[in-house]
Amino acid sequence: MPNVDSVKVAVRVRPFSQREKDAGSKCVISMNSNSTSIYDPRNPGHMKTFTFDLAYWSHSGFLKDKNGMLVSAGSNSYAGQREVFRDLGEGVLENAWQGYNATLLAYGQTGSGKSYSMIGYGANRGIVPVVCEELFKAIQNQEKNKQYQITFSMLEIYNEQVTDLLSKTRKPGGLKIREDQQQGFYVDGLKLVPCDNYAQIERLMEQGNKMRTTATTIMNATSSRSHMVITIQFKQIFLGEAITKQSVINLVDLAGSERQKSSGSEKDRLKEGTRVNLSLTTLGNVISALAEVATGKKVLHIPYRDSVLTKLLQSALGGNSRTIMIAAVSPADICYEETLSTLRYAERTKKIRNKAVVNTSPTEKLIRELKAENNKLLSRLAGLGNMGTLVADETQELRYLLAENERQIQNIQVAWESRLEETRGEWEQQYTALAQERRMMETFPYLLNINEDPQLSWVLKHFIQNGSCDVGQSTSNAIILRGLGILDKHATFTNADGKVTLTPGDKCKAFVNGVLITGKTKLQHLDRVILGSNSAFLYVGLPAERTDEDLSRYDYDFFQSELAAAEGFSTDKLGAASSKDSRADPSILAVFHDYIKLMPLVAEVNQMSEELKKDLTFELKVKNLAASDSRGYDLQKEIIVKVTHVTTNQVWIWSKAKFINRKFLMEELYQRFREGEDTHVNQDSDPFWDPVEVVHLGSAHVWLQSLAYCLQLEEQTELLNSEGLEEAVVVINLSPCSRDGRILGEDDMVIDPLELLGRRVDFQIHIVECLGVKWLRDAAGRGIQIGYRVYDLPRSLYTKPVWKNVNPKIEETVHFSALNASYEFLNYLQKNALIVDLWGLQEGCTEMDCSLDGLLLAPEGTIMVDDPKALTANDAGLD
Repeated sequence: MPNVDSVKVAVRVRPFSQREKDAGSKCVISMNSNSTSIYDPRNPGHMKTFTFDLAYWSHSGFLKDKNGMLVSAGSNSYAGQREVFRDLGEGVLENAWQGYNATLLAYGQTGSGKSYSMIGYGANRGIVPVVCEELFKAIQNQEKNKQYQITFSMLEIYNEQVTDLLSKTRKPGGLKIREDQQQGFYVDGLKLVPCDNYAQIERLMEQGNKMRTTATTIMNATSSRSHMVITIQFKQIFLGEAITKQSVINLVDLAGSERQKSSGSEKDRLKEGTRVNLSLTTLGNVISALAEVATGKKVLHIPYRDSVLTKLLQSALGGNSRTIMIAAVSPADICYEETLSTLRYAERTKKIRNKAVVNTSPTEKLIRELKAENNKLLSRLAGLGNMGTLVADETQELRYLLAENERQIQNIQVAWESRLEETRGEWEQQYTALAQERRMMETFPYLLNINEDPQLSWVLKHFIQNGSCDVGQSTSNAIILRGLGILDKHATFTNADGKVTLTPGDKCKAFVNGVLITGKTKLQHLDRVILGSNSAFLYVGLPAERTDEDLSRYDYDFFQSELAAAEGFSTDKLGAASSKDSRADPSILAVFHDYIKLMPLVAEVNQMSEELKKDLTFELKVKNLAASDSRGYDLQKEIIVKVTHVTTNQVWIWSKAKFINRKFLMEELYQRFREGEDTHVNQDSDPFWDPVEVVHLGSAHVWLQSLAYCLQLEEQTELLNSEGLEEAVVVINLSPCSRDGRILGEDDMVIDPLELLGRRVDFQIHIVECLGVKWLRDAAGRGIQIGYRVYDLPRSLYTKPVWKNVNPKIEETVHFSALNASYEFLNYLQKNALIVDLWGLQEGCTEMDCSLDGLLLAPEGTIMVDDPKALTANDAGLD
């Protein structure tokens, strides 16, 4: 009988990351027994509490022991790797010994600690390696009348393509997912490696990580957007009884779960949810449907077949498996939305009911069943023989299934020792290569790869042997390097006379310690080298140069911060230090981290644009770098991307979220290009294309205080862009007036603005002209409009468009009336500025609406302000 039980869910909260520390983050997570609570940083009184099977506090209360293990610092609350394995890993092992299939899923946003729990770092080994090691230890203590067979596989799913991480060759388009009656969905052609000790599995995991690192470079993939699945097939064969008990253990490190929410008001016309995200999106749909089934609702369809991942996890979710999910979360307030989303996801998952059975069967029966299925397939195949080419696809599929069944029969009949013997030669080659690598490390300098994913850093070593050593895409090079912006012969390393130099090829990008080099450059031990768009390496010098320095500080963020500093971008430029002390403003540091995270992505997109001949350049900018609100307070800064067409000079501004979404779409297109497929897409589906739009160029502040005293102001002021540089000069007059538009004189001045309280107040805003507009000078086919918003108006007002004139005359006057001036309105005039925005028009764009539609008008036709019906809590003038 099936054993019905729910998916077991554990939540684990990690320590603050360096980015979160720099941003001054506060912890929004608390745990009590199995309960996890999260409070809204914008409303601390609003708290949500979730109850799971297990809750692990790994945020604080720990120290590092002499072996590098993170252990409790005396607090019983800290949960380290040992505790997590005791609760979860031992359960996986127990299920495997009993003959149940077992699945362990790690879910959470990028950087939440999924890989740490699953794989671990250094001495802090995760569940996967310890499960494997403990399985082999247990086998040593078992009875001798059993045979134990363990096979290991490791795959990655990215962009709905499956890559075998243990195969030396990569099949274009990835491996295919097939289905048969016996084993359900499976990966056709996936390498299953028989193992007889843990050292072999450890070596396979290293090999898989190397392949994963190489694959992410070749495919221009981001490892945080890929799923990694390790599968261990464990068979116990009872020799005297001819019975086989088997368990399939799936260990799944899921892609980052973050949602691409917009940081601005605009929405991208191209939806997220491309093939890059399809598997994770479908997994959510499957979990939601199964959760509804568990609550008794009628669900017509479980969408397992909608993605590669859910096909492979069908048995783990609602099927024949005992399943555990680790929900990894950040403790930081800046990750509140993502953490809350993860906890809700985990809450739905715990409702899923699985029906696990012990997988035991007589060996002869397995063979009989497979042969019987083969006879059925042969009959179907014979029936299709005379039906023409319409059934060619079905015929091919039947032949695949026949071949797969024959392979399974052969695997059962072939002695296990023979299978181990077949792989022994391969193991010997690997051990020889490993020994040779260690000898070369002691002899030659080398490049050590650095990856955004710490699991994939320090995995590849490229040795620089004596003499000249070319590096590039060509297979004739001593170091073959594939990646964005890497040319056939990209650079040359020379190891001679006790020194190593790097010389980039013509038009080839190479950076040393963040600085672009153009000629021969001598390398020093621990120099940082970046080749092409983003192939990063730490240079480990000649043995005589090496010291015992800790290399861990040279991580991916170190490289990107160094690049940013070389470009003149730093926290000081952002205005990080406050006036009271030297500590950095957390919000500024958060922007700085966003900038260095996006730098390599922009470099990659620029390279893709060049190779695909899209004629676009992408450039990081800081929105509101030097901008303030109507009261003079700094506006919140954020990273944006300026997109420029190199031939038409058209400009677009993308939010960070929009850029990231587009990059994934671009990667899909670029991958087709790399594989020689058709890259033509309709304009509306082209991630590089957008309709021409209006662009914000800059702003000016015109203080309104004179109007509070019924005085005229004639102002000529600079319109400054977000970086504080002049875009143009605007001439503007603010004039108090009578209801019929007559400008008031000095005799009408008031000493105290409160004299106007309850009286009618009329004034005019007259925009005279704009001088020296750079936008109009830089390209043809451009125009401008000027916009501003007064007090409680529901929208901004805009001047009429002016085209192709560097010094355009505007000459537009608007009359405003406050029929019964309130204290709040008079306070607004005294303390606020009128924000005057300069907008750039481009040929083909939609102009700003310069009508008065939707505005309340006084009997004289003037625009009414300070209307009680329109007053809102957002009015800038309120104290």
